[in-house]
Amino acid sequence: METNVYQHFRAEEHPFIDACQDWIERVSMQYAPYLTDFLDPRQAYILETLVRQTSDLKFEFFGGYEAAERCRCMIFPDYYQPAQEEFDIDLFEIHYPKKFSVLSHGKILGTLCGTGVKRESFGDIISDGENWQVFVASEISSYIQLQTTKIGKVSVRLEPVNYTQILVPKDGWTLEMSTASSLRLDTVISTVFNISRQRSKQMIESEKVKVNWTISTRPDFILDLLDIVSIRGFGRIQIQGIEGTTKKGKIRLNLGVLRK
Repeated sequence: METNVYQHFRAEEHPFIDACQDWIERVSMQYAPYLTDFLDPRQAYILETLVRQTSDLKFEFFGGYEAAERCRCMIFPDYYQPAQEEFDIDLFEIHYPKKFSVLSHGKILGTLCGTGVKRESFGDIISDGENWQVFVASEISSYIQLQTTKIGKVSVRLEPVNYTQILVPKDGWTLEMSTASSLRLDTVISTVFNISRQRSKQMIESEKVKVNWTISTRPDFILDLLDIVSIRGFGRIQIQGIEGTTKKGKIRLNLGVLRK
């Protein structure tokens, strides 16, 4: 890959760029499709950018349902047309004693990752407010089903369900337009949730903020297109569009916001 590609992305994203290039070369050399693990929106954006530079290859994303946040990507030669079942995604419903227990996204994800399986093997975890479902890579779904018998102190059972039984998530993103003085992490958080920069800085430094599912302790971290920011107790932000600047030099942002 040309080294100038790296300049468009963060230094910490370079290993992922190298992995993308390996996948692309594999498809080009073998002339056969390649299926990735689940990617977050920022990773999907990077991979799409790189595949589009290769005119004879195509790609398709699927995460189990139309609005999926985390998706697997199929990279394939132009002759190929992937079917939905080739994305190898299984859907499980989590059965638990609802009258006596409460589950959360964080507890479920922590339990799944506690089985020793990498985060990239899991897709979205969705809920309608009471029921919970999780999308899992087919290659590890049997193992996960056997290993997951408790979430915290709550006894659970994972039951495979058909895609026609997908829950309608209770919480949905709202689209908001805003302006910010910069794309610094603390600035965007304080702008969206109308709190002081000092408070947003304190939350970041006390490890209450994640960027793309990884804890970030740098208030000066610069956000970019399709980054997802999770703020404990407040909700989530996705940078969906960066639309230039105002006359006063502020950055116009299109945001997806999920408020708690």
